[in-house]
Amino acid sequence: MKFLIFSALLVSTSNAFSPSANQNFQSSTRRTTTTTTSSSTTLFNIPPPSTDDKVAFKKYADKQSAPSSFFELQQDCIRSTKLAIRDGLKLLEVEFPPLPANVLELDDVSAYDVAQANLKLALEYAKGFTSDDMNVAVLFPDESEARIGIETLTGREDVGVITEVEPGITVSSLRRSEEGDDRSFKPEQTFLNLFGRGNSGDVKPLPGIDLYICVVASAQELPDIEELHNQVTDVPVVLYNLKLDILRGDLGAPAFPPKAFQDRFLSRVKPVYYLRTRQYSRSTNKPPFLVNYQGCLFRAYPGQYQTLLDTGTGSYRRLMGNDVRPGLGEFKEQLTQALRDEGVLPQSEGSALNFLRTGYKTTTWWEEDREEASNDWKT
Repeated sequence: MKFLIFSALLVSTSNAFSPSANQNFQSSTRRTTTTTTSSSTTLFNIPPPSTDDKVAFKKYADKQSAPSSFFELQQDCIRSTKLAIRDGLKLLEVEFPPLPANVLELDDVSAYDVAQANLKLALEYAKGFTSDDMNVAVLFPDESEARIGIETLTGREDVGVITEVEPGITVSSLRRSEEGDDRSFKPEQTFLNLFGRGNSGDVKPLPGIDLYICVVASAQELPDIEELHNQVTDVPVVLYNLKLDILRGDLGAPAFPPKAFQDRFLSRVKPVYYLRTRQYSRSTNKPPFLVNYQGCLFRAYPGQYQTLLDTGTGSYRRLMGNDVRPGLGEFKEQLTQALRDEGVLPQSEGSALNFLRTGYKTTTWWEEDREEASNDWKT
């Protein structure tokens, strides 16, 4: 049943991504221009400027539309990643919903389904680099997860922990045992993972790899990605759909990496493709008494972080762009202010009520300026 769910997604039409159908993607690439004679001309499939023209392409990327399908999303991801690599960036983040919102809300969709969706998307993403004669490795956190992923992709059970599943694409794991160690259960690794610590000797890069794509890692496994990067500092590493915003919230808790890990490593990870949707509700003293609204924070490198408001008509409206990534509280306020300006919400509800709605603090600890942290993660 779960594999049927994912198979159906791959053949979904672009209508499945429209915000009005509870999908958080823009549903049209249509552009309208006005001539000097005041007549309206509708243009379709306007190609973007060449990526060789950095000034023109930056201007285009600043106002790039959100994707209308997974195919368009993948092409945008690949292009943004290639541009970032061309600019010399080595730690990259790609983040977007791996399944349509209405599918994620189904009761029978598990974390396993999401992981399998991410694996298939990562494999398609990796194919975009093999055409440039790059060897790509898709890495799971440990050997057991890698074997499950390889079995899913190949349909074979007699597979090793390092397997080339497509020409130029290898699936393996960050942590690998020494040759000759065939134990199916390794208590020392379980102990280290329990306390959020990894054995650096078990993190091994693969020879001849030009790009690493790390998938389905937890907060406790993020230090292994740091160790990989430290061993191959000249090879780009992509943190693919790891939900870093959520994982950052676990830092500093017992058995998790300390908050200093954000300053030391995660703050250096550049979001090259970022599409994060948010839904909010607001009560009013007039009909309809409850206003539901949603928006999207969208960035395609080298463009700005765009605040997009779901218009409820199958498209997003761009509210503003920022060179610095807005915090979650600031992003919500930008959406709310747009509704105030349109008269959907009252301009003011009194200082006391406004304070109760927002609280005394509107940023998380990692969004604040931290002396030891890099600004790469938000620029």
